[in-house]
Amino acid sequence: MAFWEWGDANAPHVIVCAHGLSRQGRDFDELARVLLDKAVSPLRLVCPDVVGRGRSDWLKDPMAYQFPTYAADMLAMLDGRAPVRTLDWVGTSMGGLIGMGLAGTPNLPLPAAVRRLVLNDVGPVIQWQALQRIGTYLGHCVRFDSVQQAADAMWLVSSSFGPHTPQQWLALSQAMVRPHPEGGVTLHYDPAIAVPFRSLSQEAAVQGQASLWQLYDNIQAQTLITRGAQSDLLSRETAQAMTQRGPRARVVEFEGVGHAPTFVDPAQSSVVAAFLLEESPDEKPAG
Repeated sequence: MAFWEWGDANAPHVIVCAHGLSRQGRDFDELARVLLDKAVSPLRLVCPDVVGRGRSDWLKDPMAYQFPTYAADMLAMLDGRAPVRTLDWVGTSMGGLIGMGLAGTPNLPLPAAVRRLVLNDVGPVIQWQALQRIGTYLGHCVRFDSVQQAADAMWLVSSSFGPHTPQQWLALSQAMVRPHPEGGVTLHYDPAIAVPFRSLSQEAAVQGQASLWQLYDNIQAQTLITRGAQSDLLSRETAQAMTQRGPRARVVEFEGVGHAPTFVDPAQSSVVAAFLLEESPDEKPAG
């Protein structure tokens, strides 16, 4: 599994930023810059390309593209790094569910317990219509003549990310493609990631909610939910329920955004930076 690293490679404060289902680690370039600019102590950011995406290898068995594989890879990535004293997690959609699994499963061999958790537009209940929408385009890795043409095509299925300038969207799109053997470019991920996704039934999705709520209720980390106000994946009702149980998350909504905020807008990244970098009273040095 490839990953992108920012900041001080020996910093004891590590923030892992995990992307959504069909995205990759470079999605967090702008957030990383903001966090490093605002940090007053050494900071290390690790932004993985989940297996099958970006620069990471593809799996031989498509049915292995599931959360146990992803969680095991994250544990392996963190194992053997420079000593980690403080561990935070930012997860968009799929990346948030991975974070819930790691923070909500007791006795995992993490280098440190997750201290603060950002769940970006995701929770234990995922709206079925959003999964159906994602299924209409996931796995269709066609050839494009240029990165700009690919960016334009991706915008057609990603406008729910909210307003972006053409320059911002092109920057987000650069790492979303790889060279195509016949020339031009194609999307960066293994089309087979769609195989287990399409095997999920509505009944199975509903049944899985109980397990996800159990993970959520186990979380001890301070938790922030960032939600697109027009999200079709994380309902306002689910977000509200998440404020009443488990870690009793705080919710911040961004108007004009659906699924999911990209943290390119300073109004979004500043919220995340304040949450991750502000010391709570019991963390401040004595005296």
